[in-house]
Amino acid sequence: MNPSPEFKVTNRLSKFQTTALKGTGVLVTWKPVAHRSWTQALRCAMQGVCDAWMDEPNFRVHAYAGVGITALGFFVHLSLTEWLWISFAIGLVIFAELMNTAIEGTVDLVVGQQSDPLARRVKDIAAGCVLVAAILSTVIGALTFFPHLIIRGV
Repeated sequence: MNPSPEFKVTNRLSKFQTTALKGTGVLVTWKPVAHRSWTQALRCAMQGVCDAWMDEPNFRVHAYAGVGITALGFFVHLSLTEWLWISFAIGLVIFAELMNTAIEGTVDLVVGQQSDPLARRVKDIAAGCVLVAAILSTVIGALTFFPHLIIRGV
């Protein structure tokens, strides 16, 4: 479907839909998706993680921090329950960073190069989710590691 002459193409979705949802200004597309096998779905998911690794410096910072915390956990000999909490904290931050990346990419796809206060607000809220996850993970890490480090005199 080609856009009508009076319709200005402002983003990648415009070529599929030429009118906005009533009262929103948001274009919506629907294309049937072929069913994928679980190996294809896993490959796509891993590609998403690789894309985040390549394109998002904050994702790499959080991943390296997770590796460092894991090494510290082996150093202080965490118990199984402590590993559960640390794994949860690391996973929470990585999850939040991936969701933030996805939300920001979606907002950029819809808004394009336009400056939009609602788009800025949505992106700020998504970044706030990462901040909350990082603070919670810091608290979990402190409560888990401080007793071990105090006993070792570090």
